[in-house]
Amino acid sequence: MTQTTSRFFDEIARLMNDAAGVAQGVKREVDTVFKTQAERWLRDLDLVKREEFEAVKDMARLAREENEALKARIAALEAKLSQSSPPAPPTYAAGPDSTPPVV
Repeated sequence: MTQTTSRFFDEIARLMNDAAGVAQGVKREVDTVFKTQAERWLRDLDLVKREEFEAVKDMARLAREENEALKARIAALEAKLSQSSPPAPPTYAAGPDSTPPVV
């Protein structure tokens, strides 16, 4: 009787081990399918990767800084220009078809 009971429990233990292995395999398969589907959805949504976003963000920051520097330079040039004498009127080349534009 002891051997029969022992064999019975051995068979149940083997079945449980096999079931655990199958469950792990199914879990891995489900994880893989879910990850693949999620990646497909994200690709279809046309989302931007973090690295690309950071690169564009840095480019925008640099462009803003350059824009501010150019604004300051233009303001300085305009101030310098307003302090100097008024500009001379434009000269036009003499010729039969060259008439000054009407302002």
